[in-house]
Amino acid sequence: MTKVVLAPNALKESLSAAQAAAAMAEGVRRVWPDAETVPLPIADGGDGLAEVAREAMGGRMERVAVPGPLGETVEAAYCLVPDRRLAVVEMAAASGLALVPPSQRNPLRTSSQGTGALIAAALDRGIEHLVVGIGGSATNEGGIGMAAALGVRFLDAAGQPLEPVGASLSAIESVDVSGLDPRLQDLRIEVVCDVDNPLLGPNGASAVYGPQKGADPEMVATLDAGLAHLADVAARDLGVDVRDEPGAGAAGGLGMGLRVFLGATLKPGAELVLDLVGFDAALDGAALVLTAEGRVDASTAYAKAPAAAARRARARGIPCLCLAGSRADDLSAVHAAGLEAVFPIVPGPMTLEAAMAEAGRLMTDTVEQMVRVLAVGARIRTEPGARS
Repeated sequence: MTKVVLAPNALKESLSAAQAAAAMAEGVRRVWPDAETVPLPIADGGDGLAEVAREAMGGRMERVAVPGPLGETVEAAYCLVPDRRLAVVEMAAASGLALVPPSQRNPLRTSSQGTGALIAAALDRGIEHLVVGIGGSATNEGGIGMAAALGVRFLDAAGQPLEPVGASLSAIESVDVSGLDPRLQDLRIEVVCDVDNPLLGPNGASAVYGPQKGADPEMVATLDAGLAHLADVAARDLGVDVRDEPGAGAAGGLGMGLRVFLGATLKPGAELVLDLVGFDAALDGAALVLTAEGRVDASTAYAKAPAAAARRARARGIPCLCLAGSRADDLSAVHAAGLEAVFPIVPGPMTLEAAMAEAGRLMTDTVEQMVRVLAVGARIRTEPGARS
């Protein structure tokens, strides 16, 4: 029996990773009805990480009322996997840019407090392992909101607590961690980070990501100076300085904040997710891996989940094919990363809205045609002269 591992990423605003895997499975079964299809939705640290964990590990979504980026109450969810004493938290669910209307985006005023509140809720469930995805943030405050929600105090020159927002960074004169939630001490914390920006400078959090969060050039300079000041104070008071570490600038410096205040480990998102969902074990006995991404281009070859899956499959001698909502003209970097071929799922001219609405059907139809070609190839190898 042919075993096919189905490991798609989500197609943003179109198909979840689980929906994409189901559509792929239907396409395989149309040609190979007896094939063993193994749905294994994957992610690389952005939106959908918690849902992927729920699907792959049999967890459940827990909903919690937490402060949103501007202090308003929002309902956010995290994934709890009781059997593993594991929680998967997406900062975007509580502190994400999508929660802030464009007219109100101002990283001097936003906070990651809600992310800290989600972590606290997970601690209440007795977890021993925490995974935090930090894509899609609305914040640029070095994680002080997250830390404040867990008991850290950021004090001004008069010893008074500051509001944990971007505008307060330069006023921080000391960091008091004496009230940090003691349950964090023995907690294993891994941060899913899909970018490698340092904290400061032209490639740092403020300069690269501040503008999309509403920062004008003056704000960018203010926030960059504020993060530098926070890093200085934290290094003095806590003896930890990770400002130049890759990923420290992710999510407006939340990467640094999780490292410095909670002792977390930053890991490439896709690799950590593949480990969590048991990708390597799923490859045992597989003949083929199918993956997918909304847009496949040179960036796919670096921190994206399909390329990470392809590299692991190639190391085992298993071909990996990729489906795409759209693709770049030059796919040389993608092929070098291990994706043997890329197939766009749109068969002809159609509007973006129509393609997104029909993505499931298009995925299934494209997989069917891919597998038909593979079946013909197998016949040619075993039956010289055979016709399709």
